[in-house]
Amino acid sequence: MKAVDMFPAMGNQLRNLRNKRGWTHEQAADAMGVSRGQFIKLERGERRLTEQYIEQAARAFEVRKAEILADGGDDVVPLMGYIGAGAQIEPEFEQTPPEGLDQISVPFPLPDDMIAFEVRGDSMLPVFKDRSILIVYRDQKRPLSSFYGEEAAVRTSDGRRFIKTIMRGATGVTLNSWNAAPIEDVELEWIGEIFAVLPRASLNKVARLGGIQGSLRING
Repeated sequence: MKAVDMFPAMGNQLRNLRNKRGWTHEQAADAMGVSRGQFIKLERGERRLTEQYIEQAARAFEVRKAEILADGGDDVVPLMGYIGAGAQIEPEFEQTPPEGLDQISVPFPLPDDMIAFEVRGDSMLPVFKDRSILIVYRDQKRPLSSFYGEEAAVRTSDGRRFIKTIMRGATGVTLNSWNAAPIEDVELEWIGEIFAVLPRASLNKVARLGGIQGSLRING
């Protein structure tokens, strides 16, 4: 099966990773399982980094896949859709592929397995502004009770996604906002612990062209 070109020729960290190892082009190519010529083109950005190449490079250099794509120290995290701060989020955004709808370039290193959401709505102002980017852990790592009184990204049992303050309710959980009425006694399927909140204008979006199987470009 032919690999899909998910990433166009663009800056990458192959040269830096190779130099850190003290490897020649031949040694790096052998570690990745490609020819010397292929590796040189990948390193120079003359050949597109497909998902398969990224996985091969991550194994060869023993780093995360984001560290292959990162340019100038940036890290890359998948944008999994939108999360409501008072706004209703359409249910089709739940059907998000693992690689995300877009890729967000973050100007500092991130822990493994992080995901991003774009905030929609203003009920959590002034901390969470509309269109800001929320970086959260993909998997819930703490029990529900430990989140009482904290802001977090949540998904309710009926599929809605919010950023809210989690409070104990009479028969379930109450989700509070600063500028909207509480959502009372709901059940949560998932809680995303917040790692960082970043202004949208300070980030670069790697926007996908032609859908999930299209190429990507960097937008300011």
